[in-house]
Amino acid sequence: MRVCGVELKGGEAIICLLSYEGETFNIPDCRSRSLTISNSASTESIKEFHFAFSKLMQDYKVDQVAIIEREQKGKLAGSATSFKMEAAIQLCGLPVHLISPVNIKEQLKRNPPMVDFEGLDLKRFQKNAFEVAYCYQNKCIFTKQD
Repeated sequence: MRVCGVELKGGEAIICLLSYEGETFNIPDCRSRSLTISNSASTESIKEFHFAFSKLMQDYKVDQVAIIEREQKGKLAGSATSFKMEAAIQLCGLPVHLISPVNIKEQLKRNPPMVDFEGLDLKRFQKNAFEVAYCYQNKCIFTKQD
C-alpha cells in the first residue's frame, strides 16, 4: 500500500510518499516535495492545486492520503487556505484520513521508525508529512493483525 502523508501549512501542502510492501517501508522518489496555492481567493488557483495533486497521486499510484488534522478554532487553528486545500485533496477520489497530532505522537511512541530521519532521502521540512504517513501505515498494519 502506498500512502501520501500531507502537512498543510498556510498555502502549502508538504508531502511525503511512503509505501509498505513485503514487510518493509520504502520512500519512493517523487518529483514534488510540496504543492502551493498562489491565491486561495481564486477559483482557478484551487482548481490548479486540485489538478496538480490528483495528477501526482495518479502518477505515483497512491492508495490513501493521510493529513495532519488542524484545529478549527482557537490560537492553533489552521488557515482558511489550508482548509480549502484539504477539501480539494478530499475531492481527488482517494480515501483521505485525518490524523490528530496527539494520535501521531502516541503511534510514534508505540512504534518508532527503525531508521533515523536524517538517514532518509527527505528534507527536514518533510518530517511531519513522513510521520503522518508512517503512523497511518502502522495503524493499517496493526489493525489487520488484530
